Amino acid sequence: MKTVGQKIEAFAVTGVKPGFNQHEEQGVSAFEPVTEKSFPGKWKVIYFYPKDFTFVCPTEIVEFDKKMKDLADRGATLLGGSTDNEFSHLAWRQQHADLKGIKHPLLHVTPTMAAAFGLLQPTAEVALRATFIIDPQGVVRYASANDLSVGRNVDEVVRVLDGLQTDELCPCNWKKGDETLTAKIKKAG
Repeated sequence: MKTVGQKIEAFAVTGVKPGFNQHEEQGVSAFEPVTEKSFPGKWKVIYFYPKDFTFVCPTEIVEFDKKMKDLADRGATLLGGSTDNEFSHLAWRQQHADLKGIKHPLLHVTPTMAAAFGLLQPTAEVALRATFIIDPQGVVRYASANDLSVGRNVDEVVRVLDGLQTDELCPCNWKKGDETLTAKIKKAG
């Protein structure tokens, strides 16, 4: 799996746009191209999930979506996706009450992208529940993966992003607003 300190490779995938119902009503495509360069100067939080039309995945998608404003306030873009294609993502969003209003794109993770991130679960051949925080230069600063049966803690992803953006030493359980270790060391010096 892609790990901390590595630069992400180029990718080009198709995403289901947020607000797809309005696009359909206006005769505009519900799909958009997304690449690693689509959000210049932004941090990216990219999460992968196993499959559409499952039970744990929508709980994570909704929770990530609830944190969109928090992420945007930190200069970060949110992207989610699985190895299901964009048509499956669109159908699932249309049919699942909790997903109809999500405001971030769901990406069709192509085999090339899945291989580049190293995120395929070997026996199920679906994306792991993997999360990456990527800095504006395209470098992975955080990487995490859960077993297929266990959902993530999205608050922890936001906490880690906060810590990374201080560019200081942050102790265990540090939260935004707490004093960093770097600040404590400077005071003691």
